[in-house]
Amino acid sequence: MFENKIIKLRRLSPNDYTTYHNWRNDTEVMQSTSPQLEIYTLEETEQYISTIASQPNAKGYIIEYKKTEQSVGIVSLINIDYKNRSAECIIDIGEKDMWGKGIGTSAISLILEFAFNELNLHRIYLQVFSFNERAIKLYEKIGFVHEGRLRQALYRAGNWHDIIIMSILKNEYKSDFVE
Repeated sequence: MFENKIIKLRRLSPNDYTTYHNWRNDTEVMQSTSPQLEIYTLEETEQYISTIASQPNAKGYIIEYKKTEQSVGIVSLINIDYKNRSAECIIDIGEKDMWGKGIGTSAISLILEFAFNELNLHRIYLQVFSFNERAIKLYEKIGFVHEGRLRQALYRAGNWHDIIIMSILKNEYKSDFVE
């Protein structure tokens, strides 16, 4: 478990199945982060969490808001490549009333500290939808740079959108902006 003044990250557990299942089936939550807007059964969600928890190249954490001890989201490193020291970062803030409260900044900061200082990774990358301007600004603030663009790779609400690839290297990361 890791923490700062706002949140703590803890490993996914079977106790998280229902909470994560609710987030995963909330299209408003997943609209800006999930390429497929599917409806999942509880069993499918349980299998997904079990898969993440058992893979050596993935680390998934529940984000808990310290003030209330409420689970508010999930942040993960997936596709961890230990040889080339890189991983993909994914994040979802599932509790909509917690949007805009600095939870995402805190969670990304903690997972980067873990990735760079504990796992000794060199590069973390992520994918963000071009219409998710708030997330893009957050990632830029932390130090992620634009690496590429998958043009018209996402179809939402009758329109095509780009998927932006961003990354940050260990020597580019500055942790001093988050408490």
